[in-house]
Amino acid sequence: MSTTTTTTGPLSLPLAGGNVSYAAEAGSIKARLDSSIPSSLRLPASTLSNLPLDVTGIPQTCGLLSASELAITELDATALRDKIAAGELTAVEAVTAFGKRAAVAHQVVNCLTEFFLDEGIEQAKALDAHFKKHGQVVGPLHGVPISVKDHMPIKGHYSSAGFLSTNELSKEDCHMIKILRDLGAVFYVKTNQPQGIMHLETHSFYGRTLNPYNRGLTPGGSSGGEGALNALRGSCLGLGTDIGGSIRNPAAQCGIYGMRPSSKTMPMAGYLCMDGNDGVFCSTGPMCRSARDIDMFISAVRGTQPALKDPVLIPLPWSVPEFPGKKLRVGIMMHDGVVVPQPPMLRALEMAKKKLEGLGDKVEVVEYKPFKHQEGYDIIRELYFEDGGKTVRKLLANGGEDALSLTDFVLAPPYTKDHDALGLWELHDRRDQYRQAYSDDWNAQGCDVVLCPPYPGAANEHDTARYWSYTALWNHVDYPGVVFPSGLQVDPALDKVRTDFQPLSEADEQNNALFNPEKMVGAPISLQLVARRFNDCSLLAALKVVEEALRA
Repeated sequence: MSTTTTTTGPLSLPLAGGNVSYAAEAGSIKARLDSSIPSSLRLPASTLSNLPLDVTGIPQTCGLLSASELAITELDATALRDKIAAGELTAVEAVTAFGKRAAVAHQVVNCLTEFFLDEGIEQAKALDAHFKKHGQVVGPLHGVPISVKDHMPIKGHYSSAGFLSTNELSKEDCHMIKILRDLGAVFYVKTNQPQGIMHLETHSFYGRTLNPYNRGLTPGGSSGGEGALNALRGSCLGLGTDIGGSIRNPAAQCGIYGMRPSSKTMPMAGYLCMDGNDGVFCSTGPMCRSARDIDMFISAVRGTQPALKDPVLIPLPWSVPEFPGKKLRVGIMMHDGVVVPQPPMLRALEMAKKKLEGLGDKVEVVEYKPFKHQEGYDIIRELYFEDGGKTVRKLLANGGEDALSLTDFVLAPPYTKDHDALGLWELHDRRDQYRQAYSDDWNAQGCDVVLCPPYPGAANEHDTARYWSYTALWNHVDYPGVVFPSGLQVDPALDKVRTDFQPLSEADEQNNALFNPEKMVGAPISLQLVARRFNDCSLLAALKVVEEALRA
């Protein structure tokens, strides 16, 4: 058994370990990744040994990208697509710029698992040749570079289900990648995820990913490699998955946009995960720079009618409306009745509430009263590992891999227990009864959308994220959610430790004790908007109204 530490600048953090075989194989994998980044894109040792906590400025100052490349990487995916379609940029220029910036990002926050820019450039050359010959794009994502979470197979590249023992060279593209390739997307990197893909942290046999705004904090998880890469502008559009917050949490912690669509509406066939576990349905969606990028991505994918090839999918149309003439009824949930968010999150919610109340001609603001969120969270925690964690323990053992502290946490009793068939029926019945009761309560409150925290604070210190309910509850009831930046950051001058705090629960007491404004300085503060199941299009329409208020 081995445990190692890494020191980069002022940081010293534990890294994943295991037996001798694990150490050798994990070391070989990381060496392969390291060797894929050419010397021309390497930061000098003097830079790497003196990194600031906030590394978001490194790409602009490192000298490895030209002024035009920096300008390209500041575009959102929609603007980039439009410029390529207009002939103002080539696909090669786009993927080269983002690939170079991704290489820089990886060196400061360890966000990648695969780097294959040369392959992306070849793919882009073919797209440019088509555009030159025919004068038109091959599809609505022509030339857009897309980063991909590690467990989504791309032919010829490695993928894993978050354990070393599951790491494999993919022989075929998964369904989503096939669709995106046909739409004209370009692939150039894959991104890190946590052990087992079930942490609000990103730490695996590839190492630990750091938050670009404050490397002492987590980028969130499980799609934390995507969150960190996008925050550093090494990607304009990334692909994540979400079964308990794994798109929304890293989007929040890294200050970007991310959407968890209603389950079974976006293609996931071929993703590496625990097949057959249907207690909670996973969802896949975009992580990006803007709300319009979310619309562009989902519209393009749904437009291919993926349900014709995957019978699991529900063939819902996609069309984001202009919000109807009636007032948008926004419920504000300041807390879930179990854990009160830390001061920065409350500050952002109060700001949003005040600004929404200023749009009285468009918005009706009401208090949203959470319905038995502790019960809902207890049920979904039991649903995650219906075999009592046997599969996780087996996969760890197969690779000689030590369980990380957050893996031990998610597998801990009393929530994780082995179920026989009758036990599963009873558990699923509790799940469905809760969903029905929650739906009835939502209807009674009459909200179009609910504005709430995506997490009970901004980004936390590494290995401390243990309260998922602000995202996982919505997975339980399968309500779509979108996370977006508030424009605020943690500021010790404004966000003070509460000296007279009266906790609502043990989890509340623990969350409050974790708040340290000096250590969390600079962390982005994000918000979450939620709508009823399958109201994904209305959710994005409502987001436009909410963002209009925030920008006023």
